Amino acid sequence: MKQNLIETVNEYLSLGINQQLDYEKFYLYSIITHSTAIEGSTVTEIENQLLFDEGISTNKPMAEQLMNLDLKKAYEQSFIYAKSHADFSIELLCSLAALVMQNTGSTYKTIGGDFSSAKGDLRLLNVSAGRGGKSYLAWQKVPDRLQKFCDWLNAERKAVDKNDIHKLYELSFEAHYRIVSIHPWADACAPKEQTSIISNYANGALATYGNGRMSRLIMNMIQYEAGCIPSIVKKEKRAEYIQSLAQSQEKDDSKDFIDFMMNHHVDNLQKQIDEYKDSMESDDIKGGQKISVGGQKKWSETALRILDLLKQNPKISRKELCEELKINPSAVQKHIDKLKETKMIERLGGAKGGEWRVNE
Repeated sequence: MKQNLIETVNEYLSLGINQQLDYEKFYLYSIITHSTAIEGSTVTEIENQLLFDEGISTNKPMAEQLMNLDLKKAYEQSFIYAKSHADFSIELLCSLAALVMQNTGSTYKTIGGDFSSAKGDLRLLNVSAGRGGKSYLAWQKVPDRLQKFCDWLNAERKAVDKNDIHKLYELSFEAHYRIVSIHPWADACAPKEQTSIISNYANGALATYGNGRMSRLIMNMIQYEAGCIPSIVKKEKRAEYIQSLAQSQEKDDSKDFIDFMMNHHVDNLQKQIDEYKDSMESDDIKGGQKISVGGQKKWSETALRILDLLKQNPKISRKELCEELKINPSAVQKHIDKLKETKMIERLGGAKGGEWRVNE
């Protein structure tokens, strides 16, 4: 697996996939969309792009939109921490949790005292993973265990070989596993007075808690600090992801989870590589003939479809292009950038109210 990871990452970087226009922005939007989808959100990448870039609300439930907006703010703050190589502390983690759950958290009244997940407060009640499922660490032990986690992670970040990409990913996945296992924050909306709650993590309902999002954010924060390509837990792999966590927790051994995450990350990168090669392919065959424009430059079929759509409707939006072509926003942008670079198209006017001109 280590060699496979290294070879896949090297190919990804050599192709310059991470050098595309707005790569970091669209990659982040994908991370956010899939992370919230793991917890029940139905907001799509295209809808998040409109929400984040243009403030255009979708017809999805407000709780889902707020969950995505909150997570975006948390990621932006986590990148600031990562760039400054800030040490992990309970205060830092709770500040990020407060952003993650700013608009979806709840206030709790328990025998241990009152606390608010919307403020990033550590839980003061016990939680379990589903009815009859695993009981997480007793709430009284959470602060001490979280402090030990921070001490461990700070030491590991300093000790790890920065040139060993496999070790760096292992560290990020291990940190993810440990945060979930501690379960520092409350997991669901509770009645006014309660001593324990049941996590909705595995039932598919919208989960307005933050342990899952926080664990993935910390994982990505470590990767970002180390200069690694961030991992995305795809919503399509939700069941396998949760199962790998459950298996590792049952054994009290992170190996199953780390193996899943490593394989999933390599698979995701390979898929991006294959899609990139396909989208940039200049020798597509159509009807036995090479596709060309003006008898000179050869274009992929997707690029030609974009040209055709722009001719038919010069005011077509990027969202509409995505829907017509059934590809993600970053792929559409990649083709548009290439067409603009070669003067095949140009934008007349601004993002709002402007239109496209196709140069024959």
